[in-house]
Amino acid sequence: MTAIVMFVSFGLLLLLSVPIGIALVLACIATIVAAQDISFAFLAQSLITSVDSFPIMAVPFFILAGEIMGKGGLSKRLINVAESIVGNVTGGVAMTTIITCLFFAAISGSGPATVAAVGGIMIPMMADMGYSRRFAAGIVAAAGTLGVILPPSIPMIVYGVTSGTSVGDLFISGILPSILIAVLLMIYVYFYAKKKGYSGTGEPFQIKRVLRAVWDAKWALLVPVIILGGIYGGYFTPTEAAVVAVAYGLIAGVLLYRELKLKDLYDVFRKAALTTATIMLIIGAATAFGKVMILEQMPARIANAMLSVSENPVILISLVVIMLLLIGMVMDTTAAIIIFTPLLVPVGMELGFDPVQFGMMIILALVIGFITPPIGVNLFVASEISGLSIMKISKAIVPYIVVMLVALLLVILIPDLTLLFLGGE
Repeated sequence: MTAIVMFVSFGLLLLLSVPIGIALVLACIATIVAAQDISFAFLAQSLITSVDSFPIMAVPFFILAGEIMGKGGLSKRLINVAESIVGNVTGGVAMTTIITCLFFAAISGSGPATVAAVGGIMIPMMADMGYSRRFAAGIVAAAGTLGVILPPSIPMIVYGVTSGTSVGDLFISGILPSILIAVLLMIYVYFYAKKKGYSGTGEPFQIKRVLRAVWDAKWALLVPVIILGGIYGGYFTPTEAAVVAVAYGLIAGVLLYRELKLKDLYDVFRKAALTTATIMLIIGAATAFGKVMILEQMPARIANAMLSVSENPVILISLVVIMLLLIGMVMDTTAAIIIFTPLLVPVGMELGFDPVQFGMMIILALVIGFITPPIGVNLFVASEISGLSIMKISKAIVPYIVVMLVALLLVILIPDLTLLFLGGE
């Protein structure tokens, strides 16, 4: 009965367009009233203690680092590097967008931030070169998902905290899947551009030009080296790495590139604060929602129910993936990870998955929701930048969803895609 009250009330609130953080809290209140064995003090304590966590502190700092580096001219220089490598290939400008998103993903940790930073430059550029604006918006929205697959990744931090998995291991596990997705996207773009007659920039490939672009972007390209090198060299934790990223971004933007002015800092901090407040409310509310579920023994019951459906691991993992894809379409990724990780990890362990591989599978399945209506945040950002309606971009995004599903299938079938650098089997 309490499970029905919780999920029905939550579903109705979402249908009424209540913000997800508030909907989660109200669903918890309805469940507490129905159960009559949980105090409201427990809900209040859960809301506070869930964000009072050292690993979670990495979230606001990575958000701030992404804002600083986007405003400080780093994204522009990353575009120049990518363009010097693939710009002259058929569909080269679109490929440049994908590679730039891959570069910027290693800085921002956020999908929407990657779309905003890269799309603001690349969508108008592609349109000026004769590319369909719908195609341009679709490729930016799709490539923007790399922002949460390549480390540092906010969803990876949340999954690590929720499941007790090493955040550092999760960061490393995202390297090969993100490269795989980028390559698959570029293969699709190449054949589509060839069919439509989209040429490259006309600038011939020259090693000198590439080296010049790399040298100009050296301070931006050092960011992932510093973050991952510092974590795996034992110099700092992922949370401390986020603080280092902020400090480095300020130094690069203000002193090295000199494109980040002091007057810009207010706007940068304001945007980061608004994004952080939204995410922290969702984290707090989703954690409270999850704890209420645990007290009512819902995770164990749901896991047992799923395992009783069939003994065939293919059927079980298919059910899990389909469920995650549907959840990703209607729920914020952060909230979904906190709520459903306790439910699904026991199922994954029963099926023999490594927690790191299973975490990457969960994140990748939910991240596809970034580019699927009605909650696809990347679509909304791309829509705002391109001036196109969500409906037009949603039609253009279908081939990229297929590409992402292929990548998800490969991550499930090939453990080495996530575990190779960890020495996993």
